[in-house]
Amino acid sequence: MTEAVPASPSTGAFDPASATIAIVTFNRSHLLTGLLESISAMEPKPGHVVIVDNASQDDTTEVVESFRDRIGTELVYRRLDTNTGGSGGFSEGMRVAYELGSEWIWLMDDDVEVLPQGLAQMGKWAPRFKSIQGRRYDYDGSAFYWQYRIAERMGIPIPFAPAGFDATGFKEMNSGCFEGMFIHRSIVQQIGLPDPRFFIYWDDQMYGWLASRKTTAVIVDEFVLRRTREIKQWDMGIRHMNASSNAYRYYIMRNRAYIKHYYRALGVYNPVLFGLGTTMTFAKELIRLLFVERTVRGTSNLFRGIRDGGRIARDRSWQPMAPLEA
Repeated sequence: MTEAVPASPSTGAFDPASATIAIVTFNRSHLLTGLLESISAMEPKPGHVVIVDNASQDDTTEVVESFRDRIGTELVYRRLDTNTGGSGGFSEGMRVAYELGSEWIWLMDDDVEVLPQGLAQMGKWAPRFKSIQGRRYDYDGSAFYWQYRIAERMGIPIPFAPAGFDATGFKEMNSGCFEGMFIHRSIVQQIGLPDPRFFIYWDDQMYGWLASRKTTAVIVDEFVLRRTREIKQWDMGIRHMNASSNAYRYYIMRNRAYIKHYYRALGVYNPVLFGLGTTMTFAKELIRLLFVERTVRGTSNLFRGIRDGGRIARDRSWQPMAPLEA
């Protein structure tokens, strides 16, 4: 594994205008409205807001246009011809932000709101780190628990990574989440765009892992986002397990093949440990079905994902995403 190079403090202060917020949306104009309202109320604001619309069939275009003159910064709208999933949307959003010359790119879904000082709070850490994750409030106002570290060789999140922060105010991570990832263009240049082939699931974990191989990636003790969509959950005491969907179940298993390809390409693939991680992922999804969704229907999607993932894993022509030109 390539060792991460600790980020050194910069002599220059963070310039909010150097940042771009990149949003991916799909048929949720009511949620997008709330997010754009929160950006309108932010201070300071980013230099650009990029919205990637995954071919929505609702009034998303009209909503976006209604904010163009009142959001308080330049708004760039990209409506795609087809639904490319979150993976394709974030890949396009990152591409647009990078081509705009953004020094910092802040990724987020449409089902969050930005807290008024969110960009300033992230900017405090920008002189020190180049891959940063802030904290989020859940729909009910509690602190959202996110598994910020993975067991690398197994390719799965560590279920109970310590949640508390010490006096430093940050924790090193080797993962990522596109619901709030704040990343510097120099890292994007080195690892390329997010991989749209994932469609949904594991894409942000992989991208965060790739970033952590190039720089010291951190989650910081700053609440900067609030989730605005309620999701059915199983309260396990120290953490929650969210409900899923048949599509998610399929891609959770299928996309293990893409992780395997990346691991092989970067020389960290261990068939025994990775196979164990895949088995644990399958077991976790069965538990999710039984205890969160109270059903056994949906298991066929897990098996379809395993089948199609096998085909992807056998593709000898596969290549990882390429670095970007300066």
